[in-house]
Amino acid sequence: MKDSAIILTNGLLDTDMAKTCHGLLRGTERFDILGVIDPPHAGRDAGEVMDGKPRQIRVFASVEDFLQQHSAKPRYCIVGVALPGGKLPDSFRAELFNAMRHGISIVNGLHTLLNDDAEFAAAARQYNVDILDIRRPRPASELRFWSGDIFSVRAPRIAVLGTDCALGKRTTCRFLMEMCNRNGISAQMIYTGQTGWMQGYPHGFIFDSTLNDFISGEVERAIVACDRESQPDLILIEGQSALRNPSGPCGAEFILSGQAKGVVLQHAPGRLYYEGTEQFQYRIPPIESEIALIRAYGAEVLAVTLNEEGSTDVELESYRTQKEAELGIPFVRPLREGVERLLPVIREWVAG
Repeated sequence: MKDSAIILTNGLLDTDMAKTCHGLLRGTERFDILGVIDPPHAGRDAGEVMDGKPRQIRVFASVEDFLQQHSAKPRYCIVGVALPGGKLPDSFRAELFNAMRHGISIVNGLHTLLNDDAEFAAAARQYNVDILDIRRPRPASELRFWSGDIFSVRAPRIAVLGTDCALGKRTTCRFLMEMCNRNGISAQMIYTGQTGWMQGYPHGFIFDSTLNDFISGEVERAIVACDRESQPDLILIEGQSALRNPSGPCGAEFILSGQAKGVVLQHAPGRLYYEGTEQFQYRIPPIESEIALIRAYGAEVLAVTLNEEGSTDVELESYRTQKEAELGIPFVRPLREGVERLLPVIREWVAG
């Protein structure tokens, strides 16, 4: 049974910073989302604010506003933003305290650990609520070192990587999983971030709160457990950041330690610089360069999925037509058209 929850975005619902909220609006097996707290968009449908598609989840001005208008009190208030550095904005504190006063526990996916904050810890005791710090690092004694068990895994693996962070890799990974399961391919997704945990996937770990020495082993552990317990036809792995992102390079672990020999590569043709490096003009390399790098790691890019950011419809269609002709692989627009075009590619990959 799902736990009821509201999501706090506090003015960021229509920005990329609310990607945790966006992921939960698109689907979660862990929570029943009753509403979103975001004052500038109060009264609107949260899905319509996010991407123009109504999802019958209303936006409220405050926790008080929600409780006055809704008959059910949620069990949790989820911090619905993911910010660079993972620090809780000061502007969120008052609304979170307000939720706790009403007996609502907190789910926090930021690097700021609220249980370590004296005010939050005192409020949790006073109002008898819980604070779940999802990104609290697990002790080394609970982590696994890479062992080579990955070579016993039966199911083929596809990693959904990207040319930058905050491109929608997790969303595309979920779309692919859902598409496969609708079409007779049993697929499971390995989550690697806090939002994936909140969405309720049974296999995975939180990459950026794991001690570096054990990341490869945790990748392996999650895949091996998925293969043995769920026995899927296909394992999809949620990527993080990008192979050459200077603020946090990532991706080789999934190809090498996880032995993902297939890659779906998420790319935003309209984004020139790695997120957060605009002042340095640190350019994202051309897609051909990233495909060649992935090939050098021993994996094959099966398709490219396009993020719409910074491009017009005409520009994206022109880019797609040109690159498909040059590279001979599908380029799809997940948010605009879904990922059904990739079904034949994935069928062929699974068949070996």
